[in-house]
Amino acid sequence: MPTDDIPETFHVTTDEQLRAVSNLTRHRIMAVLRFEPATITQIAERVGLAKGSSSYHVRLLERAGLVRVVRTRKVRGVTERYYAMAARAIVLPDPGEGAPDVLMRHAVADLEASSPDAERHVRMAHLRLTDEQFAELGARLQALADEYRELSDPALPDVTLAFALFRPAPVRTTEGDAE
Repeated sequence: MPTDDIPETFHVTTDEQLRAVSNLTRHRIMAVLRFEPATITQIAERVGLAKGSSSYHVRLLERAGLVRVVRTRKVRGVTERYYAMAARAIVLPDPGEGAPDVLMRHAVADLEASSPDAERHVRMAHLRLTDEQFAELGARLQALADEYRELSDPALPDVTLAFALFRPAPVRTTEGDAE
């Protein structure tokens, strides 16, 4: 599929779009479509859904503008539609104070669903950084992710990279805790 006409980013701005990407099944469907177009049947097989469920979720993603039909073909009198992502990257709004981060929830769900026998690299590090170091590390992580995204080959197995660099909320103490 030619990718020259695919926009680089799609910004989620409406409640309908946010609801569409907030669902774990639809997140997994978008992961299937990230590198190559697929039919409802192919999506259903790869995600482990019934065709009817797959069709329902794809329709919601299409209505929200997150996926689109990129090719059709006739197979025994039936029109087969191939769906692909509407953009190379989906940009979510900041969740706001106290709200769950959809992206990280999906990443953790995918990690928990992955095979415990497969090689994984999971690490959490607590750092103390200046504002400049924080910005530099964020930029380096983003650049590294972008570099490897450019190297991605649709013929190879999927690999997920999720990272979060943030300053945690200050620990709140109550009067009795200080004593």
